[in-house]
Amino acid sequence: MKSRQVFRGLPLAQAPLGWWRERDASVKDGVLALTLSLLAFVPTLSNLGAQIGDLPERPASVLSVGLVLAQTLPLAVRRRWPAACLAVVAGAFAVHQALGFATTFASVGLYLALYSAGAHQVRFRHGLAVVAGVGYTVLAVVLDRLGSPQSVPDYLAFGLALAAVWLAGSTVRTRRTEEAKRRRLAAEVATAAERARIARELHDVVTHHVTAMVVQADAAQFLLTSAPERAGEGLTAVSDTGRRALTELRYLLGVLEATGESASADLAPAGRAPALGRVGDLVEQARRSGQPVEFGERGERRPQSVDVELAAYRVVQEALTNAMKHAAGEPTRVLLRHGDEHIEIKVTTGGPVASPVARKPGPAGGRGLAGLRARVRTLDGELEAGPRPEGGFEVRATIPSRPLQE
Repeated sequence: MKSRQVFRGLPLAQAPLGWWRERDASVKDGVLALTLSLLAFVPTLSNLGAQIGDLPERPASVLSVGLVLAQTLPLAVRRRWPAACLAVVAGAFAVHQALGFATTFASVGLYLALYSAGAHQVRFRHGLAVVAGVGYTVLAVVLDRLGSPQSVPDYLAFGLALAAVWLAGSTVRTRRTEEAKRRRLAAEVATAAERARIARELHDVVTHHVTAMVVQADAAQFLLTSAPERAGEGLTAVSDTGRRALTELRYLLGVLEATGESASADLAPAGRAPALGRVGDLVEQARRSGQPVEFGERGERRPQSVDVELAAYRVVQEALTNAMKHAAGEPTRVLLRHGDEHIEIKVTTGGPVASPVARKPGPAGGRGLAGLRARVRTLDGELEAGPRPEGGFEVRATIPSRPLQE
């Protein structure tokens, strides 16, 4: 029974912590300054304060109370104006020590002001450090002239402690700066990758359908004089291709407006997402454009993840687009092999044998094939494209299979 009560009480204890984390930094600093001001007048905490002068103690007065508050209240703006906070707190601490007033817990404000200056000061940080060092040296000389029993090693030790507090704040600032830079670079890389992905998608959609429409329009124009009765078929093919392009563009814009995989998952079942099951539509479109295409499929087709389906579809799309652009009228063959571990795609186009001089070193293909290589590579697959020894061109892709879970 006790354990249940303890666990039930945990959310009640976490609620104030959550409320405190959501508060603005100025509110937190104000609470800190007020708390430290109240603790400064608790006699039992006086031994926890900072002490360097060790001069004969003077009785408390209105001036001493003012100096105590001057060491705590400025901490309310320690993050907003760290240099001003340090100047007021350090000056009050120096006067308090030089006049020999009793040590209070308020002197801890000096450490907090130093840390805040190191962590939050943006401009003139090195100059502020030099001024603080010179100010401490002047205080040490004044205390020595006033008869302080402290020796040079004592002053050095106290100065090193103050410097360590400053360096702690400076280290925190450096880490925050590096983290912000890392996040900014990561955001830039993600933005560049997203822009490249959008460019690939637009290239694949627009290039393929526009190429098909140009080929079909040219054929219809030729038929107007040679076979007017067949020109209507060509114009119908142009219209169908345009509608298909609009459908894919709407799908693409819907994915871009949404976020993450949820968008693909929501849009894919609607039948608008390019997928392996729609490769036949690409083949039929190429045939209507005058490209003789033979289509073959081996193995059992299984539903794959959206990325795999889209990548396979784009490979066939880009290969047929290049065939219509650079090898119009040449026999083209599309072959899909569905394996247990991989999906293999092979698109071959006939044509004359390329001369050795015409063959350029390096990977073949333009922007479309380069984008496909990047897309397939992200799925741990491989894509090869280039001229065949017997003539023509071949595009071959191997994509690891990722069947959808039941």
